[in-house]
Amino acid sequence: MVVVSRMVIRFAGDSGDGMQLTGDRFTSEAAAFGNDLSTMPNFPAEIRAPQGTIPGVSSFQVHFADYDILTPGDRPDVLVAMNPAALKANLGDVPQGGTIILNTDEFVKRNLTKVGYATDPLEDDTLSAYQVHRVAMSTLTQGALAETGLGKKDAERCKNMFALGLLSWMYHRPTEGTERFLREKFAKKPEIAEANILAFRAGWNYGETTESFATTFEVAPAKLAPGTYRQITGNTALAYGIVAAGQRSGLQILLGTYPITPASDILHELSRHKNFGIITFQAEDEIAGIGAALGASYGGALGVTSTSGPGVALKSETIGLGVMVELPLVVIDVQRGGPSTGLPTKTEQADLLQAMFGRNGESPVPIVAPLSPADCFDAAIEATRIALTYRTPVLLLSDGAIANGSEPWLIPDVDTLPDLRVQFASEPNADNDSGEFWPYVRDPETLARAWAVPGTPGLQHRIGGLEKADKTGHISYDPANHDTMVRLRQAKIDGIDVPDLLVDDPSGGKARVLALGWGSSFGPIGAACRRVRKLGMPIAQAHLRHLNPLPGNLGDILRSYDKVVVPEMNLGQLALLLRAKYLVDVHSHTKVAGMAFKAEELQNVFSEIITSVTEAAK
Repeated sequence: MVVVSRMVIRFAGDSGDGMQLTGDRFTSEAAAFGNDLSTMPNFPAEIRAPQGTIPGVSSFQVHFADYDILTPGDRPDVLVAMNPAALKANLGDVPQGGTIILNTDEFVKRNLTKVGYATDPLEDDTLSAYQVHRVAMSTLTQGALAETGLGKKDAERCKNMFALGLLSWMYHRPTEGTERFLREKFAKKPEIAEANILAFRAGWNYGETTESFATTFEVAPAKLAPGTYRQITGNTALAYGIVAAGQRSGLQILLGTYPITPASDILHELSRHKNFGIITFQAEDEIAGIGAALGASYGGALGVTSTSGPGVALKSETIGLGVMVELPLVVIDVQRGGPSTGLPTKTEQADLLQAMFGRNGESPVPIVAPLSPADCFDAAIEATRIALTYRTPVLLLSDGAIANGSEPWLIPDVDTLPDLRVQFASEPNADNDSGEFWPYVRDPETLARAWAVPGTPGLQHRIGGLEKADKTGHISYDPANHDTMVRLRQAKIDGIDVPDLLVDDPSGGKARVLALGWGSSFGPIGAACRRVRKLGMPIAQAHLRHLNPLPGNLGDILRSYDKVVVPEMNLGQLALLLRAKYLVDVHSHTKVAGMAFKAEELQNVFSEIITSVTEAAK
């Protein structure tokens, strides 16, 4: 047995081969074992993509380690390829000397031809630079299930569990959790559960008895902060954050939404928590979903809606209405590749400018962006805090990499979460003797207007999309009043209490280059900075959670470095905003490939910039 500090494994096969389930189970066992981990699912948009083709390949990458890690890993140390398409689609990512485990049963002429292999890569020198293990997974699985009475087709479907068993043996992963999971998942079909368990055990036993695998590996548990952890995806963390926000505010939550990739899991998860006062409403379209959410806020609940970029475009009119009527509303945008339908299952960060400006008129909204799957919980609570405190819609920008990725989450003590209780209007507030309720009388500190629940005696008032008179809320077309209200709405957003930006600089201020990011770029930027520092090059790192308004000290930070590098999965949207606001010529490094940054590519970018800054200073 060889003890290693980290390992990256990628399971790859057809979209019907169960690679997502296989990777998720391996991840769950790694989490239970105590490793730190990060995952990267990658799958086609089609429900059942063409079998045996490169566009139909589905993969799941898991990086697990005995120390704090930040990314799913740049390249897999081990590739499990279930067919020629999976091999061809992923071989370029495997480093020389890496391990490749192949299901040889699928390497037949028809499958090879389908993906453009003129010769069998098992027979030529295509794989000469790798450690290759040939395993007839389909045949071995069928043999293990011969006595179960399952047909050949059903038996072959269990080959992913054979692969999971083999990898579990190689890395000394516990098996009891997977067997328990399979019995629960297929409780209504016990024969299928037992077949999968037999295949899983057959994979384990194959590793134990074959001479092909001479070495096993162990990755020790990570030394994490004390507490109770669980594995969590970004979408699940967002859902839990919304549940917690409802409990801490004392408000009922209504999620008004329409299913859209990659945000649908938020609806699925919240629908399980009716016992916490959560109402989920699957509307007929995006517009109806957000309309219901805003209506819930009007009625004294907290309205939430979830979507992706195309849905934000449809919801923009109602977000603008939320800005005008000044009611709390949380809009979750799980970004994906665009424009239009774009790349439904691939990640991108290209909705920032849409979130900032994608409505008619002067329509400012706060923007919050989580930096990792676990951070989604805190980001959801923060978005809710802002929405309730300042009576405004809030855009929460997650993305596909965060939504589907997973990592350990330290379950917080509920009592440490912020108090989000609100004070509804309970009596008339007019500054004359009329005894009226004026809906646009504002809190002098937050500029939030009074929030009155409809039906409260004596608090009759009018709200709507037409411009309102200051304080009274009457419909007004007065030019001076419109100017006043536009500036008040902007001042309210500008005045939101946002923490100062923290800078990580282990060099004690020697760094002349700052790497600044937002959203899911946190992991790759952080990993790249670690690599650069190990080379003896100082670099500072900072990451923005609040994108509107920006932290008050950001301008001073930007101006204190010779060069600021902003990596983004778009064509430079944050860089555009920073240049406009602070007149600092930041260096924009962009990527729009539907995949997250790799640490090694950012390491090269940072190293080159540090070198150029150092040379220029001589």
